[in-house]
Amino acid sequence: MLDHIQATTLHARLGNLKNAFRYGVDFVLTDLSGPHPAVLSMDRFNLWSLRSRHHGGARGDGHGVVWFRDQLAARQFPVERATLYLLTQPSFLWFHFNPVSFWIAVIDDQPCAFIAEVNSTFGQRHCYFCAHSDFRPIQPADKLEAKKLMHVSPFQKIEGRYLFNFELSNTRVNIRISYENKGQGVLATLQGPRKPATNGSLLWAATRRPFGAARVVALIHWQAAILYLKRAPFLKKQPAPEPLVSDGHTVDASGK
Repeated sequence: MLDHIQATTLHARLGNLKNAFRYGVDFVLTDLSGPHPAVLSMDRFNLWSLRSRHHGGARGDGHGVVWFRDQLAARQFPVERATLYLLTQPSFLWFHFNPVSFWIAVIDDQPCAFIAEVNSTFGQRHCYFCAHSDFRPIQPADKLEAKKLMHVSPFQKIEGRYLFNFELSNTRVNIRISYENKGQGVLATLQGPRKPATNGSLLWAATRRPFGAARVVALIHWQAAILYLKRAPFLKKQPAPEPLVSDGHTVDASGK
């Protein structure tokens, strides 16, 4: 199964120094089984490609879905009942970068656990495991909290928390990530319809939004330049967190 998510992402900086931008981006949602359209390949060069070493483990040394299955099993998740998916931006020609990808465990068409695989432009990665303690389905209104542990932006400290709202239906993806830290923060969203990936849709994406992830990196640096000119406090690269994966928890009705 391979779906093409022609999505929109929003990033909005909140607090004293505001900045916001919205742009289109192409993701795929896949169970990593074939066949794939001719212009997208698994573990080999193509116009678009997915490579196991890019996901599931340390950055550049991933083990793909096997790693995700092991992470679920270590937490007593009922892996045998689940279908496992990867939501990510595929590589375009030789270039690969994903600010965030998601490993998702689905039971009876409902997401019950996910790992947000976060990458920084500093070359670091940290993964946030999110699920209810009883692995019940994650509803769109549910809030799952994870402590921020990795330096992602040079304009944000390594403190505060992420709040995830996660919706994966048979027709669309709708993800909301709110970073909160003492009245400051960032809101990031990813949303778009699920449609089967075809040669036509992927060729159109390469024409409409050329250069794939390289375009995303360029946009990230452009927005960083804007913040720098606005005199946002700038932090140098911070040490990578250990271990690679941390666990979040459910936020109750009181917000805790």
